[in-house]
Amino acid sequence: MHRGRRYVLTLSCPDRVGIVARVAAFIADRGGWIVEASHHSDAENGRFFLRQEVRADSLTVSYDELVAAFGPIAEEFGMEWRITDTAVRKRVVLMVSKQEHCLYDLLSRWQSGELDVEIPCVVSNHETLRGVVEWHGIPFHHVPADPADKQPHFDEVSRVLADAKPDCIVLARYMQILPPEVCSAHPGKIVNIHHSFLPSFVGARPYHQAYARGVKLIGATCHYVTPELDAGPIIEQDVIRIDHSDQVDDYVRYGKDIEKTVLARGLRFHLDDRVLVHGNKTVVFS
Repeated sequence: MHRGRRYVLTLSCPDRVGIVARVAAFIADRGGWIVEASHHSDAENGRFFLRQEVRADSLTVSYDELVAAFGPIAEEFGMEWRITDTAVRKRVVLMVSKQEHCLYDLLSRWQSGELDVEIPCVVSNHETLRGVVEWHGIPFHHVPADPADKQPHFDEVSRVLADAKPDCIVLARYMQILPPEVCSAHPGKIVNIHHSFLPSFVGARPYHQAYARGVKLIGATCHYVTPELDAGPIIEQDVIRIDHSDQVDDYVRYGKDIEKTVLARGLRFHLDDRVLVHGNKTVVFS
């Protein structure tokens, strides 16, 4: 059953008495029907986090009026906040290299309607996946990267992203380290899948690192991209058990399944405004 149009309010602020009551009263005074509500109090940091979904058709005010009216409350409580409209489809740019499994999975979810977003383009430093992307009717941008000088590559990537105006950028095994200027241009919007259970085995060839270390669990991590390599706030993780008989090729094969599911879950949480970031940690209202 279709859930209907909703407005999603997310916020964080210094913790104090009366936040939930004030927000609930604000919505109720405008006829709002709250259909989902979550909150978390971080006692260690004195921070409060909240997410509420409201049926749009229950409100007596428009979206713009709702946003304007909430401003004074946000200022009073020192809130970092936003209200999003589920009727506005988010724009998601996918960035890939040669490995196809994460791209195939996301395109399949998009084609079936499970991933209800606009994909204005796919960007890659190789031509390998052009065929499958264009078969889906999505523009494909091949932006070669010279290992000796990658700046022209990132200059063109920045131009493509500026034209695409994405709400989210997904590094679906893009295999390039984004420079600080690209990260800072899209704060909190770049989602990466790393083929390791971070913070273990940062950087390249993590499955080979895991094999050399003799671990019994391998995993994958969906996280936000920051200038520090593989150190951004973590959205979602999962693991699978391996044993002494498994070789590196087995690690890679098992890992691909985890990578797909972890990326899909993490991206879903992000697109549904279920992730609130504070410092290098996240609160995920799953």
